[in-house]
Amino acid sequence: MASNPQPQSNNAGLRPLPKLIFASRWLQLPLYLGLILAQGVYVFHFWVELVHLLEAVFGSQTALQALIDGIGYKVDAPITHLNETIIMLVVLALIDVVMISNLLIMVIVGGYETFVSRMDLENHPDQPEWLSHVNASVLKVKLGTAIIGISSIHLLKTFINAANYTEQVLMWQTIIHVTFLFSALAIAYTDKLMSHHNNH
Repeated sequence: MASNPQPQSNNAGLRPLPKLIFASRWLQLPLYLGLILAQGVYVFHFWVELVHLLEAVFGSQTALQALIDGIGYKVDAPITHLNETIIMLVVLALIDVVMISNLLIMVIVGGYETFVSRMDLENHPDQPEWLSHVNASVLKVKLGTAIIGISSIHLLKTFINAANYTEQVLMWQTIIHVTFLFSALAIAYTDKLMSHHNNH
């Protein structure tokens, strides 16, 4: 009995130029590896700030001053101990780092899966839920939502520390945040229209 011929790979049948163009997607790999290194920098920064916060709790003036300089907190009288405002600003800064790290993960994992190569994580127990239906449109909406969250944290930090900012800075940060919000809504609405059109 003659065996069935194996189906030929589509990639093997490509002409040289299309094959080269298709293979050029691997040029994005160093970019994603660079983002992984950038995430490592954020992890290091997170732990430095957290250690400073814990040291300041136990009375370290050096750590307290490092926190004050890092968050840009200024008052007329010298600060000799932690207060609620400093703790809140530091915690918001830590949350900001975590949200940016989440954004990096979405770009690295989602971008690689969408634009470079499949990861074959379908049966992996730790596969992110959103990765199962990710595509370029979904990725844009998720990135827009993440940017709004990061912008919200920055705006909250600014309002808590409003005494150290001018009215012009407060106004422009608010305008930029609203612009991000409308941009994300426009992207989500466009994606909804495209999905509705494809379904029909």
